[in-house]
Amino acid sequence: QVQLVESGGGLVQPGGSLRLSCAASGSIASANDMGWYRQVPGKQREFVAAVLVGGGTNYASSVKGRFTISRDNAKSTMYLQMNSLTPADTAVYFCTARWGVNTVWGQGTQVTVSS
Repeated sequence: QVQLVESGGGLVQPGGSLRLSCAASGSIASANDMGWYRQVPGKQREFVAAVLVGGGTNYASSVKGRFTISRDNAKSTMYLQMNSLTPADTAVYFCTARWGVNTVWGQGTQVTVSS
C-alpha cells in the first residue's frame, strides 16, 4: 500500500506563507483524487482542498484565494501553498489520496500561525 508523508509545517507569523508537501511512496498518477484536511484539538477534521486526477481543484471557502493545491505526478508529490496565513489556520494538516475505494492518509504536519 502506498504511504504518504507530509512535510513543510512549522511556525509562521500572521500574514506569512508556508508550502506543505505530501510525498507518496509509490505512483500517484492513478490516484482518483488527492487532498488536504486539517484538524485542531477537540474538533472534527475539516476539508481544506482537493485536486482531481484531471487537474480540477476544490477549496474550502475559508482558504479560497489564499491556498493553492497542486500535484506533480512525476515526483509523486502533492503540494499546498498557503499564503496570508492567520491564527485560524493553525492545525495539524493531513494529506490524503484515493485509489478507487482505497483511501490513504498521512500522519500529519503541524502548522502554527502566531506572532
